[in-house]
Amino acid sequence: MPIPPWFTDAKLGIFVHWGIYAVDGVAESWSFYDGRVPYDRYLSQLDRFTAARYQPREWARLFARAGARYAVLTSRHHDGVALWDSAHGKLNVGRDLIRGYTDALREEGLKVGLYYSHSDWSHPDYATVRRPGGLPGQEENPYAQPAEGDEDPAAWERYLAYRDGQIRELTTRYRPDLLWFDGEWERSEEQWRIPELAALIRSEVPDVVLNARMLSEGDYATPEQGAPVIPPDGPWELCLTVNDSWGFQHQDHNHKSVAQLVRYLTETIGGGGNLLLDVGPREDGTIPAPQAERLEGLGDWIARHADAVYGTGRGLPAGHHYGPSTLSADRRTLYLTLFDIPRAEIGVRGLVSRARRVTVLGSGRELPYRVIGGLHETPGVLWIDPPDGADLDPYATVLAVELDGELEVYRGAGRA
Repeated sequence: MPIPPWFTDAKLGIFVHWGIYAVDGVAESWSFYDGRVPYDRYLSQLDRFTAARYQPREWARLFARAGARYAVLTSRHHDGVALWDSAHGKLNVGRDLIRGYTDALREEGLKVGLYYSHSDWSHPDYATVRRPGGLPGQEENPYAQPAEGDEDPAAWERYLAYRDGQIRELTTRYRPDLLWFDGEWERSEEQWRIPELAALIRSEVPDVVLNARMLSEGDYATPEQGAPVIPPDGPWELCLTVNDSWGFQHQDHNHKSVAQLVRYLTETIGGGGNLLLDVGPREDGTIPAPQAERLEGLGDWIARHADAVYGTGRGLPAGHHYGPSTLSADRRTLYLTLFDIPRAEIGVRGLVSRARRVTVLGSGRELPYRVIGGLHETPGVLWIDPPDGADLDPYATVLAVELDGELEVYRGAGRA
């Protein structure tokens, strides 16, 4: 089934890692998995998780101002603690924190995404294969079983029934537009019964988008934190933290600047992907001010350059222009991103299509241009006069190159 157009047109989503780990500001799930926090102390955060200032409408309005078209909330991480009052399993926050989120997103016209981990390191019927026998000194952790030997087939069947029960709750209650899975690396596709799980999901929400961590049933690639040098073929999404942590951590003040986020966004969409930008709310449900400020700043830049963002496709391959670019849906307008103040004319190589007008996006100022050189099938270089200071954006300036026809580029080695 082809991926719905809303996903490839969206360009920006907001990832929200929110759970009990925000109480003490420790790493989500991994802090006990890696032995940095005793399991019982990690789980004690459940009783101190208040969500006292959780205002999902404020979240949704902030995400919309950021220019996002969808968001993804961690409904259950590897720790097994559900953010809704699930009838399956024993670990949940005792109330439904997802309904307000889904309703608020839809009020703002945003698509609804939910994160769910295949793995549950707290479930008594789940034995992690990465750490057979569990964690040293944490025998009280129920996921530490069995200590030796093969997994109990009956226990695994019970675990899959629990997982399927929770997935049914998520699909029937909230009807998500996107399900973002994680934790698939602990087992094979056959063990997870991925085709059966996908069939269960699509029986309730036929048009749902599934990420690549649904293995053969995934709709798009999901590189994490590291921006790909060579963009994946087909639809993809870079998930990236605003600072260095997924969830809220008290000591992490290493926030990326708005200029850096603009660069990540433009380079990602120029390669045909979406940026899924992560924030980590505090345990009370408030988003830290430095993260909110960066979302606002990114949204301001997007608002000034919306034509070069939404509904566009991947732009020129590397080597044609020193910077990212996007292409309009009709393939007749090329948007060139300039990160630095141009000191000379801007060159575009290998452009077979003829330019008919070049303007600065936002101000509309028209820029002179000319084509120099070229021989036979090898086109000359399009040289564009640089915009002056009044037209330069503080983060990234975008030029709109209107073409006579659809974009055509030359990728050859030149005439010998």
